[in-house]
Amino acid sequence: MNILLVDDHTLFREGMSLLLRSLLTDAMTIEASSCEQALEVLRSRAQIDLVLLDLGLPGMSGFDGLHRIREDFPDIPVVVLSSNEDRESVLRALDGGAMGFVPKSASSGVLAGALKLILARGIYLPPDVFLAERTGASMPAPAAGAPGVSCAQLGLTPRQIDVLHLVLQGKSSKLICRDLSLSLGTVKTHTSAALRALNVTTRTQAVIAAAKLGLRFTP
Repeated sequence: MNILLVDDHTLFREGMSLLLRSLLTDAMTIEASSCEQALEVLRSRAQIDLVLLDLGLPGMSGFDGLHRIREDFPDIPVVVLSSNEDRESVLRALDGGAMGFVPKSASSGVLAGALKLILARGIYLPPDVFLAERTGASMPAPAAGAPGVSCAQLGLTPRQIDVLHLVLQGKSSKLICRDLSLSLGTVKTHTSAALRALNVTTRTQAVIAAAKLGLRFTP
């Protein structure tokens, strides 16, 4: 598994690389100190499985970098790993297409659980986000790595599950049409059904609700 680690602090990158290799036995890390360098790496390497992105970067900001990565490489999941833990930053990262947000203040155990959840096609958000956001899902957020709810338990069809997973990745309806070979009308219908199943109306609310439920997607 190739993980691109984007952070402007050399010591943090080196320490995080060692930690990731100890947490994930098959992990190999590639380091970048800026979004510009990260985009060069993504263009030059055939296989990057996950991007860990800081927000406070020189040059292109982390938020702008997130937008570019999601636009140019929509199939690669991006997880924000940042010391900016305020709710506004978390929600803005979600709006930009991040599949997770892990505070730098988190313990190694939380990081390990969060990454395993995300790599299992789940979503991880800091618990504090759930204290300030109401999405209709009444249960508390499960711990990272805890058993969650399957999409089938929400009553979704296999195609609706496929569409929901791509919606949670921040993909546009046009890209979902291309990826699943579906018409725009069909994608919109499936999207509406998936959002209703989560009792939400927007993608950001859907991401929060999915994290709250510990929603799991079977590969």
